Amino acid sequence: MWNAIENELSAGWSLPWGIAAFRLLGSVLLCGLIGFEREIQRRPAGLRTHMLIGLAATVYTLMMLFLIDAPEAFDDHISMDPVRVIESITSGVAFLAAGIVIFTQGQVKGLTTGASMWLAAAIGTAVGLGQWPLAVSTTGIALTIIYALRQFEAAVLDDPD
Repeated sequence: MWNAIENELSAGWSLPWGIAAFRLLGSVLLCGLIGFEREIQRRPAGLRTHMLIGLAATVYTLMMLFLIDAPEAFDDHISMDPVRVIESITSGVAFLAAGIVIFTQGQVKGLTTGASMWLAAAIGTAVGLGQWPLAVSTTGIALTIIYALRQFEAAVLDDPD
């Protein structure tokens, strides 16, 4: 029995487990930056939500890479399409994000938070694929859009001229 457990825990794939763990933590960090901004703005989906969305997207992406790496573990009757995983992540998070958006008294609220949740999934997917430059630059651009543009809008809208 212990041999079976040892084999189960040591079942490897081409991606070293240290790299997988690094990607998981990196996704949590990058998505946490966006979530932290939402948190300090007291939005309904903040730090934990964004971190969990990014983490889940990274896990699904890593599982996809494992499946692609180990086709011999599957019957010849199974075909794999990695794009389906990305489509599933996208639609799943879009469903969650839609729950954040509220239309009340002629105003839409939560749209930016919903979009940032969707973006967190994209960042998590990019990190899961090892696309660090894409993930880091997307996080930076997102923070600029969310934070800096809010400051600009406030300055322009509050300007009496």
